Amino acid sequence: MIPRRPFIPRRPRIRENVNEAIRAREVRAVFPDGSVEILPTSQALRRAQELGLDLIVVAPTAEPPVAKAMDYGQWQYEQKKKQQEAKKKQHVIQVKELKFRPNTDDHDYDFKKNHAIRFLKEGNRVKAVVQFRGREIAHVDLGKNLLMRFVKDLAEWGAVEGQPRLEGRFAHVIISPVKAAAKKESKPHPPSGSPPGPQPPPAVQ
Repeated sequence: MIPRRPFIPRRPRIRENVNEAIRAREVRAVFPDGSVEILPTSQALRRAQELGLDLIVVAPTAEPPVAKAMDYGQWQYEQKKKQQEAKKKQHVIQVKELKFRPNTDDHDYDFKKNHAIRFLKEGNRVKAVVQFRGREIAHVDLGKNLLMRFVKDLAEWGAVEGQPRLEGRFAHVIISPVKAAAKKESKPHPPSGSPPGPQPPPAVQ
């Protein structure tokens, strides 16, 4: 029979920079009525407890540290809410890959182009890849024309990152999202009286 391990109760978690755990000798105490005073930590804690509140250090790197008299549970809720809002605003840029064949038909092309537009609007990068199989490698120009068409059709939502490349049996191009406002600012103004000419997409190397 395996002997049972003795039960060891968990130690209560120490709340750093809260109430008695505050190590600073004095703090800049902020109270609910708006008053701010530099007080010894023990005195600031006593005043907070008289109000039925906790003393929480909200700016530990300040000199002296700033401590606020408030409810600890409410402070935890506000901190968690701020973290959730910051996480929502954070966007991780991904590279979305779309694969084509040299003879991709118009329906499949438009389907993937619409996906690329959505990816760019979401702030992601798009990698368009043309794969050549078997004897298709003899028709690199078809893949080149498809990539040039793709770049041109997405010019409103994305800009070419580097140059399109041909590597073995794959030709690819990477397109990064651009904001319409930034694009308008960076777009050169043509001389008065002369209409702007279309800019050809970069050629495959």
